[in-house]
Amino acid sequence: MSDTLEAPLFRPPHPEPRTEPLGMLAFLRAVRENPLTMWMHTHFEEPIVTGEGALGRMTVVNDPAAIRHILLDNAANYRKDDLQIRILAPGLGRGLVTAEGEEWRLQRRTLAPLFTPRTVASFFPAMVEAAERLVRRWQRRPDGRVVDAALEMTRVTLDVLERTIFTQGVPKDPDALGRAITRYFNSLGRVDPLDIFGFPDWIPRIGRLRARPSIEFFEETVNELIDARKALLARGEPAPRDLLTLLLEAADPETGKGLSDIEVRTNIVTFIGAGHETTANALSWALYLLSQDERARILVEQEVDEVLGAGPLEPRHLERLVYTRAVIDEAIRLYPPAPYMSRTALQDDRIGSLDIPAGSMVAISPYVLHRHRRLWEEPDAFRPERFLPEARGKIDRFAYLPFGAGPRVCIGASFSLQEAVIVLATIARAVRLDLAEGHVVEPVQRVTLRPRGGLPMRVAPRSPQAAQHKGGVEAVAET
Repeated sequence: MSDTLEAPLFRPPHPEPRTEPLGMLAFLRAVRENPLTMWMHTHFEEPIVTGEGALGRMTVVNDPAAIRHILLDNAANYRKDDLQIRILAPGLGRGLVTAEGEEWRLQRRTLAPLFTPRTVASFFPAMVEAAERLVRRWQRRPDGRVVDAALEMTRVTLDVLERTIFTQGVPKDPDALGRAITRYFNSLGRVDPLDIFGFPDWIPRIGRLRARPSIEFFEETVNELIDARKALLARGEPAPRDLLTLLLEAADPETGKGLSDIEVRTNIVTFIGAGHETTANALSWALYLLSQDERARILVEQEVDEVLGAGPLEPRHLERLVYTRAVIDEAIRLYPPAPYMSRTALQDDRIGSLDIPAGSMVAISPYVLHRHRRLWEEPDAFRPERFLPEARGKIDRFAYLPFGAGPRVCIGASFSLQEAVIVLATIARAVRLDLAEGHVVEPVQRVTLRPRGGLPMRVAPRSPQAAQHKGGVEAVAET
């Protein structure tokens, strides 16, 4: 095997865990600026860590059996905590992400048919068209031109949404929508001390004030989309069978009740704001990781060339793009789209030998869990091979939570993964992206996990020698 394929494992940047807990002021500063910096070594080493802090009693859980208990076996005893709702509800309303109880169950039952394997598969052509449009736009630019890959991934995932949720087009500039989403997460994603201490909602928050124009832009855009589609349906004219039409026609399979206008709107905002964001970030991190690991990049290019040949990307190819999918899986292990989730115990509970008092908070951080020393070999290293079929079976289902688990597992996970593999394969087939000289990559938590300051990368066409190395995925799996 070539020296390139035997290069040392790449260990991407991440905040160094702390050795001592933060004081109150330092904790509030860390939570606001970048919550990733508050984690301690013990969180990455112990299965369960409990203590008192600004949020009261907090139990951080990294034991897969305990996580299964919280998210699945006894999920009814654990609701989303008030802090998460206070942060997310101003922008996302009472959609699937923030709703609770019967309100959530009704929406989940109603929306589930929209994300069946058959429905998701029907979006394949739209996803391919969006990916190819992105590559064509890059190919028209001079070689070596720098683009912000994070912004470009926002554009392509919004293009996918425009082709699947609202196929008759967005009434406003899609780039403006992308910028509004970025402003929303950068502003509202900063945790405000007033939210931490539970101050009333009527007290102004700086983040909410900054995010207000973005939220209003969302609402105006979505309201225009809904009104236009409802008018089309009322006239009896043929309507595209996209997610917008499906949402308007959706009905609870148990009661036959449809979604209210507010529920339709909040869930479209959720799909635009949260749904696109997870895929865009997954692709951004995957492109960055491949730019730093020549061995992995070569293997992706080899696989794409061998599977696709000279023909178009087709649905049958997806199951054969195993290494490309493994890169996506590893990217969202290292940089999970939702790096933190928490629950409040409704009643006293017991996990193993640990008592969980009613009203206390339980935290599960996929960012910490995915790098835990007891669960992963070389947890901070980029190793897509751990997700190849022969190795994936060794990973505990509740040790890997990029999309959550249990009843509240992300309803759009299969949509996101299909889209991510299609876009990454299309890019790898045509071009290479390399990090711009001098740019320092830093992950920052803003509800989702983003590269701070974007991701400037140089785009160049694939050279004829790019995938000439021999060995392939099978050879790497044996090393």
